[in-house]
Amino acid sequence: MSEESVTQEESLFEAPPIAEQERMCEAILFATAEPVTVKEIEARMPHGCDAAEALVHLRKRYEGRGVSVEKVGDAWAMRTAPDLGFLMQKETVEIRKLSRAAIETLAIIAYHQPVTRAEIEEIRGVSVSRGTVDQLLEMEWIRFGRRKMTPGRPVTFVVTQGFLDHFGLENARDLPGLKELRSAGLLDNRPPPGAMPQLGEGDEDAAEATEEGQSELFED
Repeated sequence: MSEESVTQEESLFEAPPIAEQERMCEAILFATAEPVTVKEIEARMPHGCDAAEALVHLRKRYEGRGVSVEKVGDAWAMRTAPDLGFLMQKETVEIRKLSRAAIETLAIIAYHQPVTRAEIEEIRGVSVSRGTVDQLLEMEWIRFGRRKMTPGRPVTFVVTQGFLDHFGLENARDLPGLKELRSAGLLDNRPPPGAMPQLGEGDEDAAEATEEGQSELFED
């Protein structure tokens, strides 16, 4: 085989220029409603493409535009720029309010994942009903994680990519920290997790107000 034939054969497997790879990623994200992983994107692209690099360039190119390229967990998606969300207010939105128990359970899973049902109950100070967990699973905001290497091998819970996408988070580390929660008045006079005291009759009103404030963090 001549050197020229080898060169022509190699060119058939040469990856497209990075600009063309950006266009491919853009087309895939635009046509997909749910976030797509790098692996899924590369599976649709020609051999040798580097979707991860192309997405980084694409994200930068969309900075300051009406649509942004966002990383959601280990996946990517195109979303309306956060500051332009008010333009979507005419769209019909189905509001599903969570119960206080579901909000507290969801918050504990988000901040303490992976966490078992027993650990959730220890932090809350009350038992967690099956219906509460089932509701969060049905909404696809939590999922089963790995079993813990403790007696009984209890299953754990973690938040899903859908949860991160709904709240505009890249990963769980982007959740508000203690400083932000205190500035929002959500941690005033609240004991640390795992140290929930029994409430007396005079403390019930204060607890009610605190729980309502916590609800605002997760209600949309």
